Amino acid sequence: MNKKSLLRQSLLVFTLMVGALTAVGLFSSVAMAAATDSFGTAAPSAVLEGTGGQTSLKGLILTVVNYFLGFLGLLAVIMIIYGGVQYVISAGQDEAIGNAKKIIMYSLIGLIVILLSFVLVRAVLGAGGGVVEG
Repeated sequence: MNKKSLLRQSLLVFTLMVGALTAVGLFSSVAMAAATDSFGTAAPSAVLEGTGGQTSLKGLILTVVNYFLGFLGLLAVIMIIYGGVQYVISAGQDEAIGNAKKIIMYSLIGLIVILLSFVLVRAVLGAGGGVVEG
């Protein structure tokens, strides 16, 4: 692999990551703007719900785990996109195609594990009684 190809791939991955993080920031700022009144101050209930201000330990744990698993899910999706780009630009090279397939396969396995751990955490925290919100 030459330097020009490596630079192009690195730039593509960096652009995808910046785009994804920008989209996440945009969605969170839109959600926060929706939680404010006409004077720009947030209502107390909106602050608690929007920023994760939990009053119980179970709610706090659930909020932290949700953010962590959400970040890992975003990273897995970025890796799937990266593997797909690698597959497309492999130009028929068997080794590059094999590497791209491995990236996609391991990213999909990681995404499945993330989803299963999300379900497991929700089930364990929900088993303690009450409805788990979040």
